[in-house]
Amino acid sequence: MEHDAAAKDLLAMHPQPMIAIRLKFFEFLSGWLGGPQLYVEKYGHPMLRARHLPFHIDTKMRDQWLHCMYLVLDEQVTNITLHNELRVRFTRLAHHMINAND
Repeated sequence: MEHDAAAKDLLAMHPQPMIAIRLKFFEFLSGWLGGPQLYVEKYGHPMLRARHLPFHIDTKMRDQWLHCMYLVLDEQVTNITLHNELRVRFTRLAHHMINAND
């Protein structure tokens, strides 16, 4: 996201530096993917949609986020079954997060 012009609006939405955001995202993904509930232990239930309501998330923001997630999947996940499952789950999550009209 930090080095991709296609995600510049998404990047602008995040506080800098992104160290804390990366850690929270890791903690969330750990539990969301069936591992330790690191995020829940620290912050309680994720309530993702509610926590993101202060941010304008329309299809443009959704698409920028998915662009980033798909790039990471393509670069890091070589198991095709896992790759496809994560892609489906990220896509479903991104659609759920929309809280504004275009």
